[in-house]
Amino acid sequence: MKKLLFMLFTVVLLAACGNEEKSSETKEKAGNETLKVASLIPPMTDILEVAKPLLKKEGIDLDIVILGDNVQPNTALAAHEVDANLFQHQFFMKEFNKANGADLVAVQKIYYPNFSVYSKKYDSWEDLPKGATLAIANDASNIDRSLQLLSQNKVIQLGEKKGTYYTYDDITENKKDIQFKEVDLLMLARAYDEVDAVTLYPAYASPLGLKPSKDALLQELPGNDYAIQLVTNKEDENNEAIQKLKKALTSDEVREYLEKNFKETSIPAF
Repeated sequence: MKKLLFMLFTVVLLAACGNEEKSSETKEKAGNETLKVASLIPPMTDILEVAKPLLKKEGIDLDIVILGDNVQPNTALAAHEVDANLFQHQFFMKEFNKANGADLVAVQKIYYPNFSVYSKKYDSWEDLPKGATLAIANDASNIDRSLQLLSQNKVIQLGEKKGTYYTYDDITENKKDIQFKEVDLLMLARAYDEVDAVTLYPAYASPLGLKPSKDALLQELPGNDYAIQLVTNKEDENNEAIQKLKKALTSDEVREYLEKNFKETSIPAF
């Protein structure tokens, strides 16, 4: 009888310990904070994947929300549907704030994309005929950037900037009489097949098998202000989880990943 009671006591004790351990694990898992970050395409999404296990160690579950166009990440962030996003440079963000009365802020520069001009029809800029069509993104900040790229390479001349961004009215010399075709940023890769030349970010050029050093007619020169940045709402800028995300995105692991996999197209900005 004593032996039976001892065995029953042991079983109950082990079960209690097991339940306590399981309960502890559940609490620990439930205690993790979830951080939702919107993004679009590699290497942005890849960088977030590299950061994910680093944040896990800090008690944060990173939920990467992949969206379909370059408007949704800011719309979702301004509506507090996500906590941050990673896909844009500072001027694109400022233009969104201005147009939508939003208060998004840049937390950290992450990398510089190699912005370049490509052509399926011509091997060099010199080969482009007079009146050739160049497709560029249709938002003010990317029009500015495209014009500055051409100016840096001395294929057009720009006068003094009259507003926040350069516009076509600021072109003082256009020897080839380049015709600009504005298309949505996400449609530029398709325009590669349709026009004489196109400005492309590496994220859109890479799936087409294009590399700046080998295929670009013109490349953006060093010393630009167009780094891809981590962005959040101003009220969350100093949030502990956002700061941990910033730390993870500027870690040695992210730097090494970029240098190993995107050395030519995405230069660390930290």
